[in-house]
Amino acid sequence: MADDYFEYRHTVGFEETNLVGNVYYVNYLRWQGRCRELFLQQKAPDVLAEVQDDLKLFTLKVDCEFFAEITAFDELSIRMRLSELGQTQLEFTFDYVKVTGGVEVLIARGRQRIACMRGPNTNTVPSRIPEGLARALEPYATHGPVLAGRTA
Repeated sequence: MADDYFEYRHTVGFEETNLVGNVYYVNYLRWQGRCRELFLQQKAPDVLAEVQDDLKLFTLKVDCEFFAEITAFDELSIRMRLSELGQTQLEFTFDYVKVTGGVEVLIARGRQRIACMRGPNTNTVPSRIPEGLARALEPYATHGPVLAGRTA
């Protein structure tokens, strides 16, 4: 179901591959970040204003597990879902799907844990996840309503 994930479409370029033509690991992590940025731009632009003020979205942990190789000019769909929403932290999952002629193949799966912080760089403190971000993420939750267990 296309409604349960946020999608970033990407065509792999030569600069993202090594001498034998395989994609560098770091690019999978870059694509996670790009997907997250585009989500904020398209679905939660009010949160971007908070980021320009004092909200910081710290990436605490990332990982990626590979199932198949991809090369230059492969078409990818990077699909982000919300897997966990706490008071100050959230976690995304990413499916990397190669799309060729209407055929989809899962080639990798990743995770990313984010902490919300506020304050100057020298004195940041944990901060509640903005309600606007929680609402924007709700359609992409992997299980149950994302606001469960949260108090207003």
